[in-house]
Amino acid sequence: VQLQASGGGGLVQAGGSLRLSCAASGSIGSITRMGWYRQVLRKQYDSIASITTNNSTLYADSVKGRFTISRDNAKNTVFLQMNSLKPEDTAVYYCTARLLTGRTYWGQGTQVTVSS
Repeated sequence: VQLQASGGGGLVQAGGSLRLSCAASGSIGSITRMGWYRQVLRKQYDSIASITTNNSTLYADSVKGRFTISRDNAKNTVFLQMNSLKPEDTAVYYCTARLLTGRTYWGQGTQVTVSS
């Protein structure tokens, strides 16, 4: 499985919005869940949102009500709509895909910076 993140990252003022996209290719039929992690200042990776093939979603408390994860199965793409961004959302964001085998694949990181 290959994950290609595109667009969406960059610099935004607090209260603004960004949308991240991530397209999966390869053995996509074995993907059970896709999601987004973020890493702040090279510290731990935190799971912030995920979505299953039947559109069941999970969110970290820190982003609940502000971020929305969705997927376009026809395009094998997952999206993360980020609204009401805060400076503490500043991080490198990573797209992930978990397979039936339990293995998780990671896309390249996308920097999101929120200025106060």
